[in-house]
This record gives sequence, C-alpha cells and structure tokens, in this order.
Amino acid sequence: MRLITTYLAPTEGTISFNETDVVSSPNTLRENVGYLPQDFGVYPDLTAKEFLSYLAAIRGLRRGEAHERIDDLLALTNLQEAKSRRLGSFSGGMRQRVGIAQALLTDPDLLVVDEPTVGLDPAERVRFRNVLSSLGDDRIVILSTHIVSDVEATATDVAVLADGQVRAHTTPEQLLAEVTDCVWEVVVSQDDLQSLKSNYLTSTTTRRSDGVHARIVTEGDPPKNATAVSPTLEEAYLDLLDGSDATTSGENA
Repeated sequence: MRLITTYLAPTEGTISFNETDVVSSPNTLRENVGYLPQDFGVYPDLTAKEFLSYLAAIRGLRRGEAHERIDDLLALTNLQEAKSRRLGSFSGGMRQRVGIAQALLTDPDLLVVDEPTVGLDPAERVRFRNVLSSLGDDRIVILSTHIVSDVEATATDVAVLADGQVRAHTTPEQLLAEVTDCVWEVVVSQDDLQSLKSNYLTSTTTRRSDGVHARIVTEGDPPKNATAVSPTLEEAYLDLLDGSDATTSGENA
C-alpha cells in the first residue's frame, strides 16, 4: 500500500496510474489519491470538525470549499452528530470513519485503505463496509485486508497476494466458481476430527449436539456421509493457496 501511495519507492518493477509512470512522476498520483493507513493517528483533543479543517488547510483547500466539503464528508460517514466531540472520546470505528473522511478531503479518483476493519466490533465493521461500498460507485477503491468477509461485502475485483506474488486476479464470482462442487460438510466425532484435518483442507469446524460439523475443500472423493454445500470466498481463498494454512481459525464453540 505504501508503494501504491508513493510513501515508498520500489526497488524494482513499475507502478502506473492512467498510463503514467508513478515512479518517475509521483505527483501525478499524489494529486489523485486518498490514503487511510492501517495505523491511523488523530489528535485526541481536537473535535472531528477541527481535525478535518486542520488537514484541509494543510492540503491547500480554501476555507469556504473546505467547510462545505467537510460537512458533506461528515454526512457521508455518519458523523454529523459527533462532529463537535473530541476525537479522544471516539470508538475505533468512529476514528476509522474520520480516517475515511480525511482521505476524501480532496475528492480523489483513487482511495487506498489498508486493513480498515481490524479491531472493530461487528456492528462498526458493517457500518464501515457500507461506507466503502458506496464510495466505490464513483472512484477506484483499493482495499487491503486479510478479513475475507470484508472482501465478500465490498469487492467486485479481487487480487490474491502470497509471498509477494499475485496468485490470482479475478472476480469474487470466478474465484467461487473454482471451488464449485469441491466443498463438503461432514459430521465427525471429536476423536476423529484430527484425522479429518490431516487428510482434508478444513475451513471451519463447529461443535453441535450431534458431533463436530466440519467443512472441507477437496477435488477428490469426500468422506462418507459428506454433504455438498455452497462454497464461501474464504474456502476459495484457502484452496487457491493450496492449504498453506490447512485449517483456519474458524473453529467455533
């Protein structure tokens, strides 16, 4: 993300934006990009409106233009009622929404957000996803995340990176199609669970009264009594990476 936003220069390779080489002409991109880093800091003693006004001044917006733009962004991010509160009193999700607002101050053509929902509670995560989805209507939004459900909720185009390499660049629908008829659910005892995990790529396990319900991904023959189920994007992701993380953290009590 820091390479894309020109905070770092690449040691090799190229980055292009609208057919312009960003490495040799970084200002071409800087004038058109908004960035929300993973660790977004605020001045806790400033209110949301004061903070955005301060950043708008730094970025060269005229006072009248900035005032109107900030009001629009506070409405977009559902922070109007909190605009006079100090940022130190904001929840993590509210601070992230302030982060989106500051990234949009100059109305950029490209918005880059890095792991924006890490640490947010489920309700805040949903609110933030809704904001990102709406922003994608009239600009390019690049979302970097390891939370696959965020991708499912917001993305129309997906690139999967592993070990510094692009393993796939496709749509969520096409990624899911790759594991159609390859995902199964089977009920096993707790004693047999480890054997199942050793033999199959296991995406999730859920303990229920009749045993452990496990979802597996396999192109071969499934276990006896397994039932075919619709794949999730997370299962498509795991299959693409060849089970390098053979079992996910999807085990539920």
